[in-house]
Amino acid sequence: MQDADLRRGAENLLVTCGGLRAGDHLLILREDPANGYYDAAIAGAVLDSARELGIKAQAEILPFDPMGAALPPALVARMKAADRVLFLSRSGDQIRFNADMQGIRPIMSYALDAGMLASGFGRANYQGFVALKDAVNTLMAAARHIRVTCPLGTDFSGPGAGYPKSGAADVAVTRFPMSVFAPVPTQGFSGVVMQDGFLVGTGSKFYAPYGCDLREPLAVHFRGSVLERFKGHDMDEHCARMHYARVGKQFGLDPMTMHSWHAGIHPGCAYGMAAAENYERWSGAAFGNPRLMHFHTCGHYAPGEISLNVLDPTIVVDGAAVWKDGVFDPHLVPGGSEVLAQFPCIKAVFDAPAQAVGQGPGGRLAG
Repeated sequence: MQDADLRRGAENLLVTCGGLRAGDHLLILREDPANGYYDAAIAGAVLDSARELGIKAQAEILPFDPMGAALPPALVARMKAADRVLFLSRSGDQIRFNADMQGIRPIMSYALDAGMLASGFGRANYQGFVALKDAVNTLMAAARHIRVTCPLGTDFSGPGAGYPKSGAADVAVTRFPMSVFAPVPTQGFSGVVMQDGFLVGTGSKFYAPYGCDLREPLAVHFRGSVLERFKGHDMDEHCARMHYARVGKQFGLDPMTMHSWHAGIHPGCAYGMAAAENYERWSGAAFGNPRLMHFHTCGHYAPGEISLNVLDPTIVVDGAAVWKDGVFDPHLVPGGSEVLAQFPCIKAVFDAPAQAVGQGPGGRLAG
């Protein structure tokens, strides 16, 4: 990791994403590094770069609440007084679908450490990836037929994305880096999702146990918004039913629901640890790589409380394999080639995509 790369990543976050200029006020809400989620170096790098740019930046530790309690009124007042608020904290993930945050202009960083910020994930032009995400949203919304498969047997299909009339269902918090397209509602879709290794939470609430290990690949059958049944090893079926029932009861949800799905669009997103070493951290950092797609389940809202994760999906949109075995081809998205031509830094991450997305020693997302 070079200091120059770290500065470029920080400037991409502050200026290209945040739109901050000299004299602006930035409030950084950071999670205690002792929690083992964000490292201390990323906050220091952002603060140093902000001050070099003449941005008035201050940082404070935000105590992390696993259940995502409402932020204190005094803190909300400080957030409203700032030009931008940067969450280096899972708390920003917990409010990412909260429309009440729109007036506060928060940014949630999915770069969890200085290495991620300095990599192609942090340095590739933010606005270029926004343009690419918008192009994928348009493609999905206009599609007549979408089919998703994977090497383990995932196979579901349906019509184009039935986004709300107001537009693609997106989050109220600015995400950095931009690494997924808008969640596709499950209405009209049906089939099977092969879930390998574990069931895991979504970053909405951090309950215990957050992950549920599976012995073998588990078939999750669904139709529309209804999760119909599990099929696999007897113990896995039992564990899945119990896990869904427990999480649903804990939060007063209909557990057997399928809300939406989407996949990663940022091949610079890398996660070098095995997912099973830290489910919470993996679920909040690896999903942006095109090798992963996931469902929001257990709740009639995004992101739900349990995610289903598929490794190396093939996503065929009107006959074109826009994702092929986990490789996303932006040239198959109208406008995608133009994005790569305009931003060489984005082309660079597509030319050398990250392969590490939390696989265990056998190459699976094993628990």
